[in-house]
Amino acid sequence: MPIFNTSENEISTFFLIGIPGLEPANIWVSSTICLMYLVAILGNCTILFFIKTEPSLHEPMYFFLSMLAVSDLGLSFSSLPTMLKIFLFNAPGISPDACIAQEFFIHEFSAMESSVLLIMSFDRFIAICNPLRYTSILTNARVTKIGLVFFLKNVLLILPFPFTLKHLRYCKKNLLSHSYCLHQDVMKLACSDNKVNVIYGLFVALTGILDLTFIFMSYMLILKAVLSIASKKERLKLLNTCISHLCAVLTFYIPIVSLAIIHRFAKHRSSIIRVLMADVFLLVPPLMNPIVYCVKSQQIRNLVLEKLCRKHN
Repeated sequence: MPIFNTSENEISTFFLIGIPGLEPANIWVSSTICLMYLVAILGNCTILFFIKTEPSLHEPMYFFLSMLAVSDLGLSFSSLPTMLKIFLFNAPGISPDACIAQEFFIHEFSAMESSVLLIMSFDRFIAICNPLRYTSILTNARVTKIGLVFFLKNVLLILPFPFTLKHLRYCKKNLLSHSYCLHQDVMKLACSDNKVNVIYGLFVALTGILDLTFIFMSYMLILKAVLSIASKKERLKLLNTCISHLCAVLTFYIPIVSLAIIHRFAKHRSSIIRVLMADVFLLVPPLMNPIVYCVKSQQIRNLVLEKLCRKHN
């Protein structure tokens, strides 16, 4: 059973929580979660397969989409073990080392997804505002360098988290607030001074806010450029190229912003909303992104349908 207060000895196990009040329905919840993970993993692997094997998809937009798919797979595989343990096997316990490792990967792939969404907004900005120079600006070599730079930036940004958490002492509380480990959740259990974790955590959160700000600015410039076009049909055509990316931005940032608001203004209310929103944050973006891009991207949709028809025949 979870222990809220322990002796001054170091605790050896943290306890995650499922969805409060739905424990009798865990078998149905676990079935739904397993289905969502399966669809998310298959969908993102399908996108990666087509982008790798089809020369017609070897373009900057699709290379950035492959980065998004990798980030989504990382988020899925990072949270999958604890989610299945809780809902399928009713085993909420996790060792501090495993918990710290999980929070590193979840924050790393979350930061990477945020960066990829930012890069993709720049891609849409260049494609709409400067189409004649698009191929000369976003060459394959430059796209690879951009991906590597942002990957290294996020690794260096998140790397201090496990080390700062490892130096804390955990001796009084061991009940976490979610179905997986997060930095801000783990550090609250510490019985030693965690000022460094608080300050650095705010700094990392600020980088995410900057990503969202630059995405917003990109779309303001895109909207300005589109509205300057006389033809209504052409305006709609250009805006339609942004719908998939806008859906990805909304499905990623709405749960994060909602969770931050709940923690700030409604932390003493029912915990079920907080837990559900946290689960939505990790389950929905990896599930929805491949579906949206397969539906909205004519090239990917045609390739998927072609493969399915070929198998059927």
